[in-house]
Amino acid sequence: MYGLAEMLNSAARGRPGGPSTRFSGRARTWSETRERVARLAGALKSLGVTPGDRVAILALNSDRYTEFLSAVWWLGAAVVPMNIRWTAAEHAYSLKDSGARVLFVDATFAGMAAGLTQACPELTTLVLCEDGPAPGDMLAYEDLLAAAAPSPDAQAGGEDLAGLYYTGGTTGFPKGVVIPHRALWYNNMLCAKVLEMEPDDVVLHAAPMFHMADSCLGGAASLVGAAHTYVPRFEPEAVMAAIEAQGVTHTVIVPTMIAMLLNHPAFATERLASLRVIGYGGSSIARGVLADALTKLPHVRFVQVYGQTEMAPVLTSLHPSYHTLEGPRSGKLAAAGRVAPGCEVRIVDEAGHDLPTGQVGEVIARGPGMMHGYWNQPDQTAATIKHGWVHTGDGGYLDADGFLFIVDRLKDMIVTGGENVFTAEVESALSTHPAVAEVAVIGIPNDQWGEEVHAIVVLRPGLEVAEPALLAHCEDLLANYKRPRSVTFRAESLPLSGAGKVLKRDLRAPFWAGRERGVN
Repeated sequence: MYGLAEMLNSAARGRPGGPSTRFSGRARTWSETRERVARLAGALKSLGVTPGDRVAILALNSDRYTEFLSAVWWLGAAVVPMNIRWTAAEHAYSLKDSGARVLFVDATFAGMAAGLTQACPELTTLVLCEDGPAPGDMLAYEDLLAAAAPSPDAQAGGEDLAGLYYTGGTTGFPKGVVIPHRALWYNNMLCAKVLEMEPDDVVLHAAPMFHMADSCLGGAASLVGAAHTYVPRFEPEAVMAAIEAQGVTHTVIVPTMIAMLLNHPAFATERLASLRVIGYGGSSIARGVLADALTKLPHVRFVQVYGQTEMAPVLTSLHPSYHTLEGPRSGKLAAAGRVAPGCEVRIVDEAGHDLPTGQVGEVIARGPGMMHGYWNQPDQTAATIKHGWVHTGDGGYLDADGFLFIVDRLKDMIVTGGENVFTAEVESALSTHPAVAEVAVIGIPNDQWGEEVHAIVVLRPGLEVAEPALLAHCEDLLANYKRPRSVTFRAESLPLSGAGKVLKRDLRAPFWAGRERGVN
C-alpha cells in the first residue's frame, strides 16, 4: 500500500510546474517542494532520525509545516503535531511520552523551547522554522535544508507508524493516538472526494494544522495536486483577506469559526466569492449558525464531516444537497450524514447491544481509518477499542434512511429530574434567536432536580435580549424539561480549545466549585 510520501511524488510527477504552497511572499511549485522535502528528510537523517522515530512540531500554520510533515514521512519517521493552546506542562508530557528527540518550533514558541529541553532530557535538537539565523543552540530551518543532501524516499506505508496525534489535554494529560499510514491515506482519498477537490483548486489552512481535520484537508490537497495557502492562525479578517488575495476555493473549519466569520463587522459575501466548498466538523453546529451561513454564502457548498482523531478522522459526511432549509431534504440538515465507504457504524447500549433505529446510544465504529491504539496506554486502548470497534463516547442514533444524528458527547449530557437532556439540541434552539451570537449549554447543580439546564450566551453587537424573553423563545422549540432555567450573558467570546471547540469544563467549573463531584 502506498505511503504518504507518494502523495507528494504523484503531485510532482503530474503537476511539476503547478503551484504547491503560497505563503508570506513565498511561492513554490510541486517539483520545488519535492526537492525541498527530500533535502529536509536528508537533514533529519543527518541529525540521527531513523525510520520509526518521532519528530515533533510546535508552530502556527505555514508552508514549512506542510514541508515538515512530508519530510518526516519521506524519511519513514512519524510526526508529533503539538497543540498550540497547551500549557508548557502538557507539551513536556507529550514530548517525553512520544520520545521525540527533535522539535521544530516557530518564532511564536521559540521562547518556550528552552524550558522544554530542560524538562525533556531526550529532546536534543531544536529547529527554528523562520527565515534567517537561529539563536543559541537552535538550528536554522533554511540553513539546515540548504546544507543537506536529498534523501531517498523510504517507502514507508501501510501499517507503518505515520504519527502520534495527541488528543485531550483539557481534561487531563493528553493521549497519543497511534495513526498508521493506512489510516491517513484512506482519509485523504475520502476527503478529496467528499470535499469535491480538483487539481486547480486552492485550499486555505485556517484551522490549526496540528488538528486532524486540517491534516485531512492538507492530505487531500496534496493527493490531487491542489495548491496550499495559509493563515498563521484563525482570525476572521485574515481569513477573508487570504480568500480574496489567493482565490481560495476550499477550506475546513469548525462551527465556531463559521460563526465568527459571519458575525465579523467586515464580513461581506463578495469577499468570499471564490470560495466553493466549506467543510466543517469538530463539534455540532447550531441550526441558527447554519441557517445564517446558507443565507449569507448562497454560492458555497457546505459539507459536514463527522469523526474523531481515533478514526483519522472521518466516519460520516453530509452532502451539500442536504444543506437546505426547505424541501424534502431539509429534514437531514441536523444529521452528521451517511457512513463513509468502507466504514461501519453501530449504535449500542451500555452492554454493547445494538439499539433499534431512532434510539439514542453510543456511536461505535470501525474501518480503514482506525488507530492502532493509544501510545503507551494499553488500559486506555482496551477501554476504547472493544472487539475491534472504536467506542467514540458520542451519543447518537441512525434513522431509517441510514443517516447518523449526533445528539451530544455523552459526558456533556445533562440529567435533570431523571430525564436526559442533550446540550446540542438546546444550543441549536437558542441559536435561532436573532440576538444570539454564541451559546453554550451546561448542567449546573439543582438540589431538587439534580441538575438544571443553564445557558451561557454571547449577544450580537448592538442587539439585546432579556433573560425572560430568551427563555420564552424556547417554549415552542423544546419540551419543558429541556428548556434552560437560567442564562448567563458574557461580554467576551466563549473559551475555545486549540481546535476551536468550546471548553465546557471551564464554563462549568465556577458552578461546581467546592463540590466533590461534577454531577449532582
